[in-house]
Amino acid sequence: MNPAEQKRVVVMTGGTAGLGAHATQYIAAQPGARVIIGARGSRTVPHGAEVLPLDLASLDSVRCFADAVTRQIGDARIDILVLNAAAQHRSGTQSADRFEATFAVNHLAHYLLAHLLLPRMAEGARLVFTTSDTHDPAVLPPLIRRMAPQALEPRQLADPTAGSFRAYPASKLCNILTARAFAELDEVRARHIRVIAYNPGLTLGTKLGRTDSDRQRPANKPNPFVLALLGLVSRFNDLFYPGTPERAGEALAELALGTVPVPTGRIYASLVKGELTFPDPSKLARNDEARDTLWRESAAMVGIDLREQEDRVN
Repeated sequence: MNPAEQKRVVVMTGGTAGLGAHATQYIAAQPGARVIIGARGSRTVPHGAEVLPLDLASLDSVRCFADAVTRQIGDARIDILVLNAAAQHRSGTQSADRFEATFAVNHLAHYLLAHLLLPRMAEGARLVFTTSDTHDPAVLPPLIRRMAPQALEPRQLADPTAGSFRAYPASKLCNILTARAFAELDEVRARHIRVIAYNPGLTLGTKLGRTDSDRQRPANKPNPFVLALLGLVSRFNDLFYPGTPERAGEALAELALGTVPVPTGRIYASLVKGELTFPDPSKLARNDEARDTLWRESAAMVGIDLREQEDRVN
């Protein structure tokens, strides 16, 4: 193929609903973009996007998806890998591998997928994890501050019998720590791969937390009273600003495509009142010991031999 005819390969999870669908539409509209989305069942996607089967609640499915992507793209390289999908399961729900389901879908599946596809990523590629500001107790109001993780205990997070309302923000903390760990890899640095953890903020009209049958129906429009109340409260706390899936998806696409410059040394991007900012994540998200512990224990959970990864680089 003539280099001028080569397409920019984009692989995404969570690209069929909510802000992810808007990001997919934005990216797929770019000249020369080839978008491959991992999704369960039949999904409606923008013209030109491809869908391959992926169930993030199953590590076997993640491995099959990575293999399918590799076969699909042939000799091409992945220019953009967007790990956007997220779920919020009821307490006690297990994944196919008997991990706590929210932790398994939001963290373990994406941790494994990034490992599997990293060797197929291009020089100067971009790796984007979608996270959440709920990981940070410092930005939460006192009444809900206790939902944010105060410590990191991966084994406890993976235990379905210990699941709680804290599972979602803890999994989003794991996304940032994982992004930081990938950014430090010699392989990533040598190939100038840009790693970003993106917080879209409060986004109304998404399908997070819905059942599979609910996900087939359009998301309900936000209640006007709720919008007005959030608009008022957000004057005092940006966390409650009622963002739209359209703007959140556009910002995700901008980061993935590199049309928005990310300051040197920054990984965490946060959408605040519709504008991308680059603050520090939580104190725990910046903790190197927590990062390294999560990296090692997650590898053991998904069956990755980190020594093989080091040998591949060396």
